[in-house]
Amino acid sequence: MGLFGTKKKVEEVATGGEAVLADGTRIGIARRVDCLGVSCPRPQLMTKKAVNEVAVGDIIEVLADNPSSVEALPPLCDELDATHLETVKASNCWHIYIRKD
Repeated sequence: MGLFGTKKKVEEVATGGEAVLADGTRIGIARRVDCLGVSCPRPQLMTKKAVNEVAVGDIIEVLADNPSSVEALPPLCDELDATHLETVKASNCWHIYIRKD
């Protein structure tokens, strides 16, 4: 262990999974961005990169456990030509769903 602890490996995982929004809409997940254990501004940068890499209409699921990052991601969507669909609180993190426009 170094002076500042060990660095968590950050991964983006492409998935073919699905999610159900609060209104019952089923959505297909094109990319999952794992930001667990990561603080600002890294989740915003990782989300921006993922949005730039997917096709128009694709949905990205961002997993975050940092409250500041969760609050910062929906406003970022305007800059990314994307739409924030929903943020869902799970037991240990938030799932943020973003669609590229």
